[in-house]
Amino acid sequence: MRIAVVGATGQVGAPAAEALERAGHEVVRVSRSAGVDIETGAGLAEALAGVDAVIDASNTPAQDEAEVVAFFGSATRNLLAAEQQAGVGHHVLLSIVGIDKDQDVPHYAGKREQERLVTAGPVPWSVVRATQFHELAARVASWSEADGVARIAPLLVQPVHPAEVGQVLAEVAAGAPLNALLDVAGPQTEDFVDMARRTYAARGQEITLVPTWQGAFDTSMAGEVLLPGPDARIMTGTFEDWLASGAQ
Repeated sequence: MRIAVVGATGQVGAPAAEALERAGHEVVRVSRSAGVDIETGAGLAEALAGVDAVIDASNTPAQDEAEVVAFFGSATRNLLAAEQQAGVGHHVLLSIVGIDKDQDVPHYAGKREQERLVTAGPVPWSVVRATQFHELAARVASWSEADGVARIAPLLVQPVHPAEVGQVLAEVAAGAPLNALLDVAGPQTEDFVDMARRTYAARGQEITLVPTWQGAFDTSMAGEVLLPGPDARIMTGTFEDWLASGAQ
């Protein structure tokens, strides 16, 4: 199959593209560096010529909710329109477990808009929702770090390795459209504060962590809202494995 990967240089897109190639598929890497801009649509028609399926693992560094929603909305509309014109038979979207709980997180608002457009769109689809990645806890803590102190929300998560998510995306893209949501998660539930503490320790950094809902995430993220559903595909890589591999 000829499969396009949007965001093929990213944390999940790169391993997805590699998994497809290992399985013998022809991969079209869609990125700005390859002359394609999904936000404007420039170069999309040429990139998707002869493509059987598209994996959308795109992302944006924007933090403002309006900007995030606008990016994902424009990019998704452009992708779906170009796919319909090119006769693409399967759109696979990378999303996030639990985002339908209306959490007050700008990035989640953008992903909800993506899911809305894809599931109501003209191209047969699959949505692969992944749980948080192993490195996220320390990254979130770093956003508020000052003078050796960082704030972090006491989330309950079931982290997964991005390479394993990429493998699932590749497998789904090579199959028939699910026209459904698939949760993908790691094997163990973890405490977000403890994850950050252990990550910093593995990296040899001394940081004092302050658990709080007064930071990047509020109580709309509390409880089990970020945990996968009962039919989730459970992967094998643990948080301990990731720490042992260097926590990078």
